[in-house]
Amino acid sequence: MRTYMEEYKSKLVTADEAVKAVKSDTWIDYGTFMGQVVELDKALAKRKDELRNVKIRSAARVMGPPAVCMADPTKEHFIFNSGHFTVVDRRLSDYGLAYYIPLLFRDIESYHQYTEHPDVAMISVSPMDKHGFFNFGLNNVFSYATLKKAKTVIVEVNPNMPYVYGGHQECIHISEVDYIVEANWPLLPIPDLPPSDVDKKIAELILPHIEDGSCIQLGIGALPNFLGKIIAESDLKDLGVHSEMLCDSFVDMYESGRITGRRKNIDKGKMVFTFALGSQKLYDFIDRNPVVASYPVLYTNTPHIIAQNDKVVSINNALEVDLFGQVAAESSGPRHISGTGGQVDFIEGAALSRGGKAFIALQSTYTDKNGELKSRIRPTLEPGTIVTTTRSTVMYLVTEYGVTCLRGMSTWERAEALINLAHPKFREELIREAQRMNIWTPSNKRPTVAQAAI
Repeated sequence: MRTYMEEYKSKLVTADEAVKAVKSDTWIDYGTFMGQVVELDKALAKRKDELRNVKIRSAARVMGPPAVCMADPTKEHFIFNSGHFTVVDRRLSDYGLAYYIPLLFRDIESYHQYTEHPDVAMISVSPMDKHGFFNFGLNNVFSYATLKKAKTVIVEVNPNMPYVYGGHQECIHISEVDYIVEANWPLLPIPDLPPSDVDKKIAELILPHIEDGSCIQLGIGALPNFLGKIIAESDLKDLGVHSEMLCDSFVDMYESGRITGRRKNIDKGKMVFTFALGSQKLYDFIDRNPVVASYPVLYTNTPHIIAQNDKVVSINNALEVDLFGQVAAESSGPRHISGTGGQVDFIEGAALSRGGKAFIALQSTYTDKNGELKSRIRPTLEPGTIVTTTRSTVMYLVTEYGVTCLRGMSTWERAEALINLAHPKFREELIREAQRMNIWTPSNKRPTVAQAAI
């Protein structure tokens, strides 16, 4: 019987050799987040003139624009599709080089029964261990489920990829792999953007709503990272982690002693996540660290699993909200900006959790390209804008002007509460629009001078 290393050597090929498995008119999977392939992408781009109509699925590109897109601006050879937009995906979309795949993150494994299975699946992994397993590192997500559906499996082995212990489906065995390609590209650190004064104010408004024993979910960005830092400096005790994403602020909270996971009902003592993005500090922290547990997204994002922990606190961002309480976090008009991600999953999960709270945070205004101040709280969403969280699902909304819970509120109550969260410059205009839409009553209260002075 040959050893794992002998099998490894028999399957080891160059990137150029591996991508010969790709044929015209087929579907290819590129992996997600930091698990997307780099050398294989470059090699496939070089085959452009040999191929037509190769359709690629991916999500959340962070390693720069794919070589296949740059090589083929006409899309005659490659069509790139993404289940979540980063800045990279957004720019590609602006130039007509990427298309969004609408999805609920928790359900993505089930989509395989409705879509064509990938003919070839490629993913970046950590080096093989002594038992013959390649670890998915920063990206459990739906990696294993996708590879199992593919006719041909190619792994791009990167020694810089952390080895992350898992709950399950964090690895693939060499016996399930067709080709191995070796690479050595550095993991891209996600910059820790400095929080604005508004971000700080919003985080400070959320902090009092977090209790000892709460189970935290945070997304990416300056606000969640700042919130993590002030939690680290607080006197909160025995926080738990069950999150789709692990970011730097979780390291701060753990090292300060705020996170212990002792009060979790499931995965007690473990920081549960499905993908990680942050600085090298984060990547070093999760490498072979028994306190973290990588799970597939079907586990981390299913509401009834989330809700098995008490006091789940979910914090997500939005682009706009209208006076009816509809939350837009994906597009501004027809221009696609981000994605559904796990927002809906964790709002539902937190709502089902005993003592749970789900927050949608947004700055009350933004400045457009002409330098004009605009309100993110609008009478109605602009035509073409995608509703991410429905008005009947949303729980807490927070801007720098306050926090409100919309659960159980009628339309006129929502209008009053949301106008109180808007920038003072826009409140009278919003009241006039609410009157026009018949969601304002004579008993509605206008914001006080104190409220408007923040």
